[in-house]
Amino acid sequence: MDTSLIYQNLTIIAAFLLVYSLIAGRFESKLVNGPLLFLLAGALLGPGALNLFTLEIDNEGIKLLAELTLVIVLFSDAANTDWQVLRANRRLPIRLLLIGLPLTLVGGALLGRWLFPDLPLLELAILATILTPTDAALGQAVVSNPAVPAPIREGLNQESGLNDGICVPVILLLLALIAPTEQHQGTGALALSLMLEEIGIGLIVAVGLSHLTLWLLKLSYLNGWQLPLWRQLTLPGLALLSFALAQTLGGSGFIAAFVAGLLIGYRFGEHKHEYLDSCEGYGDLLSVVIWMVFGATMLPIMGSLLEWQYWLYALASLTLLRMLPVWLCLLGSGLTLELKLFVGWFGPRGLASIVFAVMVLQNKPALLGQEPIIKTVLCTILLSVILHGISANPWVNRLKRCRA
Repeated sequence: MDTSLIYQNLTIIAAFLLVYSLIAGRFESKLVNGPLLFLLAGALLGPGALNLFTLEIDNEGIKLLAELTLVIVLFSDAANTDWQVLRANRRLPIRLLLIGLPLTLVGGALLGRWLFPDLPLLELAILATILTPTDAALGQAVVSNPAVPAPIREGLNQESGLNDGICVPVILLLLALIAPTEQHQGTGALALSLMLEEIGIGLIVAVGLSHLTLWLLKLSYLNGWQLPLWRQLTLPGLALLSFALAQTLGGSGFIAAFVAGLLIGYRFGEHKHEYLDSCEGYGDLLSVVIWMVFGATMLPIMGSLLEWQYWLYALASLTLLRMLPVWLCLLGSGLTLELKLFVGWFGPRGLASIVFAVMVLQNKPALLGQEPIIKTVLCTILLSVILHGISANPWVNRLKRCRA
């Protein structure tokens, strides 16, 4: 990319961040949330409209940006897991993760079988897995508003923080099962090899680096070596190191970052927020760039997304495939019908789905159904950003009036 274009893009992003940081409260308390506004800004400023935000990033650049963003978000979400709150309100997230999530995966694959009959079942399972993780950032008004009952808030927040980490090994396994088998005895051997190598190495790296970091932090504290400014870089450094080292050794960097976040959050307890604020800030910054790039990319290709199967699957993914499993897993929970519908609806798709889609794009050899899978994912994310963005605050306000 030309140097002048790099500076032009940086100017656009920095100006947008500056303005939005000053007026965020005006927007996020109304109909438009952050990700939706970022997407709209990218679409308006990108090649499909004003052409001020010029995209000439190659596939590797997009992949790296998306991966680093997900690493920081995975680590932060895992580290922010409040184990006391989770134990106190464990029924909802446990039901959502252990019952609702598998039902969503199965339902997504079966619907794909009907809409895309020519695609292999494994590839349809990959599509379902890409669109299963939820993104709390798209429903921030829900997980941060005290008008929503605390068990519901915490349940949705913990589900969003954990389900993308759970889906990482699932998608790795599915990609392994469709990989070439010339160097292995069969797809089962390849899948087992990947599970042992990628997931195992990721776990080992996470445990080793987490314990080393905790020991170094204790040593630094006892000797008075810490400075407040540099302390803010400790956990972002651990997240990136876990990812990079695991990838270097042939493991899964996403699993390493997620597990490292879980371990650090558990060991730090109530003191973790002193270290996590900057990590969350970096994640938010990278997320803004991702959503702007997504918006700038989507507008020029909208003409290629007109197949009815893409949009029907997208609509079903946000409604039937999410809400029916949630309703089933909440039977006997004591929640009212409206709260069950509320929990079922607020399962927005976002960053994790984008990164999983990039992983599929980078997979060699290319999937037989790569084009319909990616286009269906794009339609679902776009629909989710719009519908969840404009429905969060009105439904929360309705709950507030009902409880008043």
